[in-house]
Parts: sequence; C-alpha cells; structure tokens
Amino acid sequence: MATSKIIYNGGLRTTSTHLQSGKEIITDAPVDNQGKGQAFSPTDLLATSLANCMLTIMGIAANNHEIDIDGTSAEVTKVMATEPRRVSEIHVTFNFPNKSVYSDKQKKILENAGLTCPVFYSLHPDINKKIEFGW
Repeated sequence: MATSKIIYNGGLRTTSTHLQSGKEIITDAPVDNQGKGQAFSPTDLLATSLANCMLTIMGIAANNHEIDIDGTSAEVTKVMATEPRRVSEIHVTFNFPNKSVYSDKQKKILENAGLTCPVFYSLHPDINKKIEFGW
C-alpha cells in the first residue's frame, strides 16, 4: 500500500495526504527559491523529520524504561548549501522540561535512542547533524 499521495497545486505549492489517516501537509517553496514561504518547504520537512523521528524513538525508549519525557521539545535549524542546492546541516536542540531529574543512565538511554532513529541513519553522511541534548 502506498504511504501518501501528493498533488501539485500550482504556484510552487503541494498538498500531501497521508493515505492511512487522511491527514494533510501543505508545502510551499521558500522565499529564497521563488516561493512564498507560507508553509514548510520540502527541505524544512526533511530537517524537521529528523527531530520528529528522534523524539519518537526516544519516546519508545522512555516508555520501555519508565522515563517521563512528556513536554520535551526540539528546535530545528536547517542550513542550505549551493552548488548543488541541498541541505548541508541540520541542527537539533532538545529541551527537556524536567532535565534535572534524569540520571546519567537515563540520559544515555535517551541519547542513544535518538541517535539511532531511522531518519538519522537514512540521511546522507554528507549532511552534518549537530545534535544538542541540553542536559
């Protein structure tokens, strides 16, 4: 079964539909690449998916080890390169609201989980991934 269906709407905008749930994501080309920048660009989604995946896998590890990470957030910065135009760096900074309560062992479990997520491994090795857990 297919995962998604994407429609080009014109004006450098697409609508992607997740077929299982029917949920939609709109993308827009960024202002620096002839777009309006009114929604995530495809490269924004690429960078953002790294943090989403890391938090998801950390959540699984947290559930398995009875660690509370509810409310944890991540800030993502995407850095573009030219020649060819591509994502060259992704910076992810995590903010754990209860960071003072985690033991060294719990921190190691969460870091290892995040750094072994499928998106992390799927990104080309030339993309510099700067991850800050902010303990």
